[in-house]
Amino acid sequence: MSFTIEQLGPQHTDALRSLLVKDPPHNVYLLGLFEEFGIVPRAGRARFAFHGRFDASKNLTAALFVGGEGGLVVPSANESSFICDIAKTLASQVRLQASLGEKSSVDELVRHLGGSGKTRLTRTQRLFSVSADDLGPFTNPTLRLAREEDIPRLMPLALGAVRETLERDPLAEDPCGYEARVMQRVRGRRTYVLEEQGALVFKVDVGSRSQHGAELEGLYTVPHERNKGHATLCLGQISRHLLSSLPRLILRLDDKHESLARIARKVGYLSGRVQRIVLLE
Repeated sequence: MSFTIEQLGPQHTDALRSLLVKDPPHNVYLLGLFEEFGIVPRAGRARFAFHGRFDASKNLTAALFVGGEGGLVVPSANESSFICDIAKTLASQVRLQASLGEKSSVDELVRHLGGSGKTRLTRTQRLFSVSADDLGPFTNPTLRLAREEDIPRLMPLALGAVRETLERDPLAEDPCGYEARVMQRVRGRRTYVLEEQGALVFKVDVGSRSQHGAELEGLYTVPHERNKGHATLCLGQISRHLLSSLPRLILRLDDKHESLARIARKVGYLSGRVQRIVLLE
């Protein structure tokens, strides 16, 4: 079957949107990037591009987001062979540093765009999704948006989430940049916290977001407050709150973190396809 690979431009906006909304749960991350940044960079914004695979009838069959020259590469939820076709075409232009998406597609991206880069991190994950109709009766109305004055108390939780789930130390890798990202999320009203007796004991972030759904990230309960139901009640609360205006939410959870998967299922999240996140040096 003949096909062509093209960098997408404004004339492809409707085609890209139509492609991504065919599978919203598995394209939530890309839909958020697309809705926030558009299909081409605006003046003064960081460089990125969408690349597409078109069949012989000029239908868009797969897409690939490339930030910079490979700082972040995200495939659409399509056949991995289609993603492979795009990757082969970009092999001389892109050196992958980070990618997330369906495991089979990310594996193809690493094979064709990873070069000789050494793997810093790789995680196999499961995507979970939920709609309002799936939710159980779990709520905690004291969950609230984090405020700027919370940041000194929030930082240990934010660090703990990364260290525990990704086994990385963001302060060692990029201390100024990491704290700025925590601050940015708080200012963007994307971080929620639970406070008990003057201490923050739980946090969750809203990551990629669009009219088609949002991704929750960084669920974290401080160790001495675990097994008290905080995560279950707070996940139920944030899910109910966001699903009052969004059609779906997703979570990506590592296979080895079965306790979080049990919490997600209890709240009403349904298991989806296998995902992978990879970071290369």
